[in-house]
Amino acid sequence: MSISALVRPRPVHRAADLLAAYLPGSFYFSSTGGTLLADGVHSRVRATGGAQAPAAAEALDAAAAAGVPEPVVAGAVGFHPAAETGLVVPSVVRRADAPAGVRAPDAEHGTSWTVTPRPEPARYAESVRRALELIGRGDLSKVVLARGLELTADTPVWVPALLARLVRADPAAYAFAVDVTAPGDPAPRTLVGASPELLVSRRGATVVANPLAGSAPRSGDEAVDRERIARLRDSAKDLGEHAHTAAQVAEVLGKFCVDLEVPEGPEVIGTPTMWHLSTRITGRLADPADPACSALGLAEALHPTPAVCGVPEAGALAAIADLEPEERGYFAGMVGWTGLDGDGEWAVTIRSAEVCDRTVRLFAGAGIVEGSDPDAEVAETGAKFRTLLRALGAEGVA
Repeated sequence: MSISALVRPRPVHRAADLLAAYLPGSFYFSSTGGTLLADGVHSRVRATGGAQAPAAAEALDAAAAAGVPEPVVAGAVGFHPAAETGLVVPSVVRRADAPAGVRAPDAEHGTSWTVTPRPEPARYAESVRRALELIGRGDLSKVVLARGLELTADTPVWVPALLARLVRADPAAYAFAVDVTAPGDPAPRTLVGASPELLVSRRGATVVANPLAGSAPRSGDEAVDRERIARLRDSAKDLGEHAHTAAQVAEVLGKFCVDLEVPEGPEVIGTPTMWHLSTRITGRLADPADPACSALGLAEALHPTPAVCGVPEAGALAAIADLEPEERGYFAGMVGWTGLDGDGEWAVTIRSAEVCDRTVRLFAGAGIVEGSDPDAEVAETGAKFRTLLRALGAEGVA
C-alpha cells in the first residue's frame, strides 16, 4: 500500500522540495506512493514496547482537540520488544507525491574512513556455526544473526545529502530519516536508510504486508543475475526460510482480518544491490475502529517478524542476545507513521544506519536455517552493507 493511497487531501508539495527541506531533527518517509516530511514536536508518545498503539491513539486525539491539523504519530521503534522508541506527534506535516527523478549530490569519495567490524567476519561465521548447532538440536527453526560496521569519517557526515543519495539510488525503497538522539550522545543521532521491506500499511479496512526473506546479491551482469534469480526461486534453503516469515505474518494478520489473501509462493523482487524472495499479503480488517487495528497496532503485533528475528521468537531472541556482541538499537526495528483515522505505513529498518557527527553505525543480518553455510552468510551480510556504503562513498573501504 503506497502513501498516495493513504493520505488525505491530495499532496500539494513537490517531492524534491520536501527532500531538499529535510534537516536533521525532521522526520522524513517516502515510498513509491508519496513523501511525508514532519517538523517540530507537538507531543511525545510515552509508552513501553508493545503498548505504543493505545498511547498513540490518545496522543492523536489530544492533538486533534488542540487544533493540530491532520495529526500523525511518526518515528521509529527499536528491534527488541523492550527497546527504545522515538514516537512523536509532529507540529507540522507536509506531503508530496513519489520521489521520482530526485537529484542528489554525488558521494564524497574524498572522505577518509576508518572502519571497525563488529564483530570480525570470522567471529560472525563462528556465531553462525553455533546457531546451526542450536537448530540441529531442535532448539530453533531459524534465527537471524546480524553483524555491524562502525565507520568514522574525517569530517562530519551530512545526513541530508546521504538521505538524498539513498532516495536517488532507489526511489522505490521505503526511505527514511528520523532523530533518535539519546542521552549522552555527543551530537544529534539520526536513523537513516532505504528499506526494501514493508512491515504493514493500512487504508480504511485494507491492510498490506510484504515480508522478505531469502536473498542473493545483485551482480549487475544480466546473465549472472538471471542465474541468481533462478537459483533463488529453486533454493530449498531460501524457500524454507521465506516460508517461516510469510506464515507468521499471515497468522498474525489473520487474527485481525475477516479476509486474508496469501499467494501460494513468493516472487523475486530486486533492489540496486540485492534480490529477495517476496510475498505480498493483503487483508480486510474485522474492526478498523479498534486501536489495535491501527497501522501502528498491526505493526506492533507483527514486530519482530521471523525475517529479522527467528522461529520460535523467544528462542531466537535469546540466541541473538547470546551470539551478537553488539546491541542492534534501531536496526531491524520499524519506522513509519499513523494518522488520526488509524491509516498509515511502517517499514522494517533494514539497510539503515545511525549517524552521529563523524560516526556511522550500520548492521546487516542473514537468516540462519538448516543448510546455511557460514561463509555464504558472511558474504550475504557483506552484500547488504552495500546500500549504505555506496551512498557514503565507502564501498571500497569495507
